[in-house]
Amino acid sequence: MSEAGPKIHPQTLSVHPEDRITPGWDAVQVPVARASTVLFPDLASIRALNWRDDTQWRYGLHATPTSMALMQRLAAIEGGQHTLLHPSGLSSITNVYLAFVRPGDDVLLPDNAYSPNRELGDWYASDFGVSVRYYDPLAGEKIADLIQPNTKLIWIEAPGSVTMEVPDVAAIARVAREKGILTAIDSTYAAGISFRPLEHGVDIVVQALTKYQSGGSDVMMGATITSNSDLHAELKRARMRFGLGVSSDDCSLILRSLPTMQLRYEAHDRSALSLAKWLATRDEVEVVLHPALPSCPGHEHFVRDFTGAGGLFSIVFKPGYTSAQVDAFVEGLRFFKLGYSWGGALSLAMPYHIRAMRTATQWPYDGVLVRFFVGLEDERDLRADIEQSLNAHL
Repeated sequence: MSEAGPKIHPQTLSVHPEDRITPGWDAVQVPVARASTVLFPDLASIRALNWRDDTQWRYGLHATPTSMALMQRLAAIEGGQHTLLHPSGLSSITNVYLAFVRPGDDVLLPDNAYSPNRELGDWYASDFGVSVRYYDPLAGEKIADLIQPNTKLIWIEAPGSVTMEVPDVAAIARVAREKGILTAIDSTYAAGISFRPLEHGVDIVVQALTKYQSGGSDVMMGATITSNSDLHAELKRARMRFGLGVSSDDCSLILRSLPTMQLRYEAHDRSALSLAKWLATRDEVEVVLHPALPSCPGHEHFVRDFTGAGGLFSIVFKPGYTSAQVDAFVEGLRFFKLGYSWGGALSLAMPYHIRAMRTATQWPYDGVLVRFFVGLEDERDLRADIEQSLNAHL
């Protein structure tokens, strides 16, 4: 045997490379660290692992340097301390239920909640012995009247993702905290830019990173963010037990988009508000539900708590227009495409029949609602597009 040791064959070298990468590499973007297996220097390191410790690397499913960078940045944007990533926004909502809701518990959901959250709550109620009740999203401190001894979780959505009511988040969170009840909010609309729920007393923030954080309409991901270490640990335990993880490649795409998120959000906001104000002057429109306008329920909470509105708002057509006419209007749009998941450069439109979606509150309008997401096209072209379709079909 020579001092260099025995000859190592090419196949083994391809598995055990003798890399000598020059140190000191630094770049604008976080490198993509893809991994399932994480290597340890010795057995003592493995045996000392503690799943609660976010500073330890254990397995690619739980975290990589790429996903950890994204988690830390999202926590900073939201004003929190801890973030967990999930395969979708709905997965993040589900993880809250998995972590904290048990048979016999009671959950309060706002009547304007994201429909998959409603469907999830109804499934918990029908199959898992959980009481799920819906409340008026504008209940504010009156939420106290609905609380039962077994109430475990109060969901909030600010604003409602279709009907746009803006709740008094601080009042609901204050009542819940006084009674020892957990609060979670779907704050995808604000993206941590125009509203920070943790600063208003909410325990857990859920974000669909698929929307503004991605900005490209090409990544599925969600996050839970909190400042409470114990809540974070329970969320982390549930995520770990159910094997939920995200791709480092997807994390890198969102990391690349974060520096432009506020600029994009403000651009969406300017165009959407301009269109909303114009639509409020149209004879075909009964009401414009844009949180920045006084016509939107909860507008006073928006003015008090929010600094912007992004690109999402709804209108309700006057009741004389049929569903078929409204459908034709939506399908007659050129630049507004049909689709659910907003937050990207492309504008979207979708009609809804709200009465069928309500169980706890009476929807006051008879006309068909259309939700718009205003993308990054020139606002003048979007206005002309809406006008031509209104003139052609209504």
